[in-house]
Amino acid sequence: MSPMNISIYTDGGCSGNPGPGGWAYVYVVDKAGQPEILSEKSGAEAFTTNNRMELMAVISGLEGLSAPDAPDIGYAAAVTVYTDSQYVQKGISVWIKTWKKNEWRNSSKEPVKNRDLWEKLDELAGRFPVIWKWVKGHAGDVFNEHCDFMTQRAIASLKI
Repeated sequence: MSPMNISIYTDGGCSGNPGPGGWAYVYVVDKAGQPEILSEKSGAEAFTTNNRMELMAVISGLEGLSAPDAPDIGYAAAVTVYTDSQYVQKGISVWIKTWKKNEWRNSSKEPVKNRDLWEKLDELAGRFPVIWKWVKGHAGDVFNEHCDFMTQRAIASLKI
């Protein structure tokens, strides 16, 4: 199978922060010039933060590319991750270099929050040629809105 470009749209959120949270991702591929959802997944946690759920959405999306039940995409020539979280987009593409250099301390010399997830995301991002894109949330992007809907549905599944 020839290489395929894949877009992963992600979202995470909480009902309260911290509180019950959910995350979601969708794989989008180009089929004859039209974007099409290839696969999607969501999950929830009873007590978490918005930032952790945003990170979990991206981590889960990247993990899913190499999972045994992954959609048949051959191999990804390029992976573009779309997130409405500047925390995730800037964190993985800019800030993480300094955090690692400073032994996981931020600019205030405090330990980086969510280090466990940042380390996992960093490891996963090293497996693929990833392009990181920020998309404005709740602004009509059909795939971002779909992820938001799935995230809210995941939170509601906790029956809070």
